[in-house]
Amino acid sequence: MISAREALQRLQAGNERFVVHRSEHDTLTSVERRLTLTAAQEPFAVILGCSDSRVPAEIVFDQGLGDLFVIRVAGNIVASSQIGSVEFAVEVFGTPLVVVLGHTGCGAVNATVDQLEQPEREQSPNLRSIVDRIRPAVEPLLESGLRYGRSELVRRAIRANIRASVDQLRGGSAILQRHVEHHGLRVIGAEYSLDSGRIDFFEGVDRLD
Repeated sequence: MISAREALQRLQAGNERFVVHRSEHDTLTSVERRLTLTAAQEPFAVILGCSDSRVPAEIVFDQGLGDLFVIRVAGNIVASSQIGSVEFAVEVFGTPLVVVLGHTGCGAVNATVDQLEQPEREQSPNLRSIVDRIRPAVEPLLESGLRYGRSELVRRAIRANIRASVDQLRGGSAILQRHVEHHGLRVIGAEYSLDSGRIDFFEGVDRLD
């Protein structure tokens, strides 16, 4: 298996191809490729991303079948099932890199800001469970005075939520901690721009060997 840094470089190169419209996706989803994966898989990166239909991980990273182990949930939040899925990929496949992928204009973060500013009594308990996981990243920003500038508040809240998810993965699993300490696993955060298509890896990249 490649290193975490090499995995990041592959993701960066793939995103650059996506941005300039030089995708290799068709060749990576060929019949031959599919048949080579029937017995086993070795995804080189785990992507914990948002469910937003505009941010499909395999496409924006220009990767094909068997390359990425993708977990998608609104707001790229971290709950026990997401941690367990990451643990599975790291333990079983030896995947060296985990990326928490958020994006600009995140609806789940916007909904959290709305709920904190004007609470709805009738909000679905299922939606509330998502908001409650994003809330700790947003509340300090509201208290800082950024509540007076909505666009800046949301921009910072999106990044704060990504960082919070990264921290939860790093600190919420003894299995992942062991792999970080002894096997070179790295967990980083990134943000996809809906406007440009570019992905900014801004959290934890300095921890790569």
